[in-house]
This record gives sequence, structure tokens and C-alpha cells, in this order.
Amino acid sequence: MKRAPALPALIVAASLWAAPAAAQRHNTNAPIDFAAENLELQDRANRAVLSGGVSIRQADLTLTAARVTVAYTGQVIGGTPQVSRLDASGGVTVVRPNQRARAQYGVYDLNKRVITMLGDVSLIQGNNTLRGGRLSINLDTGRATLDGSTAGAGGAAAPAENGIERRQGRVTGRFTVPQR
Repeated sequence: MKRAPALPALIVAASLWAAPAAAQRHNTNAPIDFAAENLELQDRANRAVLSGGVSIRQADLTLTAARVTVAYTGQVIGGTPQVSRLDASGGVTVVRPNQRARAQYGVYDLNKRVITMLGDVSLIQGNNTLRGGRLSINLDTGRATLDGSTAGAGGAAAPAENGIERRQGRVTGRFTVPQR
């Protein structure tokens, strides 16, 4: 029996995040709800800083972090400032139905409709796990790309998690195989 060639991690990352595409399309026009322990408004700088167990929800997407800076344009429509960007730090997690991405930092650019996650990134769907240094998710197309970390010295090993040794500078992962 002939085996199919292995898929590159970038293609698999896209399929982990986007499949099935029609069911996973994100509504980037939905309102953004948030909860946090603290809110500091910095009107002159057109931003708000949320801290302490921050949870942000937009349609079926949830972002959690220790701290999120919300940047807005200064333009107010219908009494509401127009949010343009969310910068998250401290155990950032982005969850969609059946999918989870984790990293140290995350940026949600609402104008570009792109979420970028940085630092010890993991992308999980079911028993499949991919790890890398930087994950970019286009919410319009559902395409996700994962690349290696630039941190650390030339491929130094990081501590193993669930039996998967993480190599800095590389994308690593584990795919489950259907039992026959």
C-alpha cells in the first residue's frame, strides 16, 4: 500500500483553524463584549487598558488574557468609539468552536481582520497539536499560518509537553491517526 506524502505544517495549520470553512467563518462585524477586573480609560491616547482576568467575546470567538489594550480611532459613531486593535499579553488564549490557540502575546487588528499570536504558540484541535513561534489567522479567509520561533539559540530544545519536544525555530506537532 502506497502512503500519501506528509502535509506541510502550514497547510495543516490552515486546515486545523478553518475547517469546515463555511461553519467557521467569523463575523468580524459583531459587537465586542468584554469583562475584566479593572478598566483604565486613556482618552487622550484613544485607548483603554483592561486588566485582571480579561475576557473578550465577538460572536463565536473568545480571547482571554491577563491584560488587553484596546485602541480606538477617536471617531465616535452612534456614541461608540470605533475600536481598531486589541493588544493582549499574559497567557493569551483564542477559542473558537472545537479549536484553541495559545501564546504569550496576541494582536487582533480589527481593520485587517487578522489575529497574530506570538511566543510559544500552540494550535489545538481535538488531539492534533501544532507548536511554533508565530501564528497568523485571517478571519475573512480562515487561513492560518504558523512559523518557527525566532527566540532562542539555533534549535535549542524546550521542555516537552504531552510527550512532544518543542524545538525553537521550528514548527512541531503531532497528528492523530484514525484507528483501523
